[in-house]
Amino acid sequence: MDCQEKLEVPVYTDVDRETFLRDIYPLVTRVIYIYIKQPFILSRAEGGRPRGQSACVPRAQDGLSNNIILYFRTLPFDKFIQRAEEAKHSDFFISEDESYYLRSLGEDARKEPADLRKQFPELAEDFHIPQFFEPEQFFSSVFRISSPGLQLWTHYDIMDNLLAQVTGRKRVVLYSPKDALYLYLTGDKSEVLDIDTTDLQLYPEFVKASRYECILEPGDLLFIPALWFHNTLALQFGVGVNVFWRHLPPESYDKKDPYGNKDPVAASRALQSLERTLGILEELPPDYQDFYARRMVLRIQSRAYLRQTMEASQENSDTA
Repeated sequence: MDCQEKLEVPVYTDVDRETFLRDIYPLVTRVIYIYIKQPFILSRAEGGRPRGQSACVPRAQDGLSNNIILYFRTLPFDKFIQRAEEAKHSDFFISEDESYYLRSLGEDARKEPADLRKQFPELAEDFHIPQFFEPEQFFSSVFRISSPGLQLWTHYDIMDNLLAQVTGRKRVVLYSPKDALYLYLTGDKSEVLDIDTTDLQLYPEFVKASRYECILEPGDLLFIPALWFHNTLALQFGVGVNVFWRHLPPESYDKKDPYGNKDPVAASRALQSLERTLGILEELPPDYQDFYARRMVLRIQSRAYLRQTMEASQENSDTA
């Protein structure tokens, strides 16, 4: 059942670089929905060929099971577009209602991030996005195409990104990093696949997560800060572009991560250390494991939340 209150995502219009950096970017704990009054064009590469693979899937991808994405196929771009637009297919790989999804890749998918300017140079001429970050911070620009009804699982990215909706309408649901404890995480993904009619007997804590929701129209731009969870649902055949950029020092990122979705190096080390620590606790009887695990939780809370609590107290005193 759907028990979460739906919160609106704040909207800004006519945003330039100065406004973004001065008024929006400092609000890193909030999601900013920006309407950009500039249509994006998709016309020049209709007969072209996508670099990378187009995946046809029978239902929403959950990102956790190995049996969801059944086939990868490379198709001429115009054929792929034709299939992705269709609700029912006379020519299909799996079933007449199969869905299609394209996520562009780098020239060498194992080493290079996607870059619209390299994989789709003709389209890049028609795609102009506000420069809200320094050129050297750029990481990737990912070209995406989705069949209507295709839904991508709830996950987070470690970099800030802008999601530009080129054509079609898309619903985006977002959750704050502060609600991570309620999202039943496996890695960077939530185990809760159905966020609209969630089984609360299986996931009782999920109802505590605050749900932000917006509908992207063609020409809209959504700023998704790093670590914010997001779930997308294509309401229509849709084309979009994600632009990711680094906001941490370069050495914070895994250099062998062309997708930009691996946890920062320090975070990965900390999580590995935690796993080793939990393994050491298993040398103790269960009641001792429980006791010292609780002590560790308290220690983490006091260290991780101390500054946040102090800042909140300072804000309250300033407004008193």
